[in-house]
Amino acid sequence: MKNNLKKRSYLLILVCIGGLELMTYCSSQPKQQEETPTKEQQIERGRYLVTAGSCNDCHSPKIFTEQGPIVDSTKLLSGHPAGSKLPPIDPKSTSPADWIHMSQDATAFIGPWGLSYAANLTPDETTGLGAWTEEVFIKTLRTGKHLGLDTGRPIMPPMPWFFIGKLNDEDLKAVFAYLKSIPAVNNQVPAPVAPPEVAKMVTSN
Repeated sequence: MKNNLKKRSYLLILVCIGGLELMTYCSSQPKQQEETPTKEQQIERGRYLVTAGSCNDCHSPKIFTEQGPIVDSTKLLSGHPAGSKLPPIDPKSTSPADWIHMSQDATAFIGPWGLSYAANLTPDETTGLGAWTEEVFIKTLRTGKHLGLDTGRPIMPPMPWFFIGKLNDEDLKAVFAYLKSIPAVNNQVPAPVAPPEVAKMVTSN
């Protein structure tokens, strides 16, 4: 009987060792990954995210119709139109206690941070994202710093980078792929204006 118990114990040990070896082998094997999307699928995913995220509301110039403003499809996501004249600025606009104002086409904004403009997100090489890499784009949205640099200026309100930056890498890559696929529009968006400079603009109006 003792011999039978010994045999059973040895068998149990062998089974346990075999099971551990099998687990180790399985865990060392590469996990089956989801099918990598095609470039077209990635772009379509990016289009969906940009549309659902209402990026056009601020980053696309508008055409004004009897039904109200609609996106100018010829200038899609090209940012605040260069050279467009802003309405007179209320001297109280930069006070933290007052309203935040926007231009008629919702591409320029004024508040306690000063005056900010919606950026050109098209792949134009000199005025848009044409020279940006995927890595720079993702780091910018993760850190809220221009070009993703530690010394870069902050991404100005009302850009909700702190929400967009929470998208996973694959979604941010899809957004970037879509932005790279749209027609490039050469449009040099003005740099943001600090509150003291806005005060001078108020004086000059």
